[in-house]
Amino acid sequence: MSQMITLTGMVLASAPAGEYDKRIVLLTKEHGKVTAFVRGARRPKSSLQAATGLFCFGTFEAYAGRTSYTIVKAEISNYFREITGDLDLTYYGCYFLEIADYFCAEEEENIQQLKLLYQALRALIAGRVQRRLIRCIYELKTLSFNGTYPDVFQCRYCGSREHLEYFDPAGQRVVCSSCYDGTHGTPIDASALYTLQYIIASPVEKLFNFRVTDEVYDTVSHIIHRFFHVYLDRPLKSERFLPAEF
Repeated sequence: MSQMITLTGMVLASAPAGEYDKRIVLLTKEHGKVTAFVRGARRPKSSLQAATGLFCFGTFEAYAGRTSYTIVKAEISNYFREITGDLDLTYYGCYFLEIADYFCAEEEENIQQLKLLYQALRALIAGRVQRRLIRCIYELKTLSFNGTYPDVFQCRYCGSREHLEYFDPAGQRVVCSSCYDGTHGTPIDASALYTLQYIIASPVEKLFNFRVTDEVYDTVSHIIHRFFHVYLDRPLKSERFLPAEF
């Protein structure tokens, strides 16, 4: 039998497997996204039943197999019951879980995505930042972790970092006032531009600490949602439960 290892992470997905078992997907600090089986987790008296729920965060003792893990013990430090006890928060939370599952590859370290997911859920519970803004932050930061995001730091034509007053949606880049020809691009104000730059450049720990006006939100959300969906090859099932943006 293989050696037991400890995984620290969160349950992204959970489904029945056989008559009494469960198959879960974990996003872990040590091995990125992994698939694991929990024997007997569907039995009423199983000590592991509660640990297989969505959003469960903690440590999982497991044996590694060829293509999956077998969980034998778990200590959950946060069940995120504030999320599961509120239907609207659950919709947002499930959307964040599905995004993490979609963008994270099996057995590839992605500790930043785990941090982002954890902090986004905490931000939902705290309620200090608009939920729709938390969604925008989560989408754009996930893309940046995967090496792609709108170029909002310099003019697409001359490389200038000053007077960036227009955004070209076709090229997903900003254009300075000197290079703008009046045909490609729409005005973008300084606050919206700074918001995009801040999300891309800031560490996860500093992302969910600001609010924006409705005008700024309308601008950045349109840019982020359009860019985000370019990189999806299929619809995300949980998105249909969120408020329609456009």
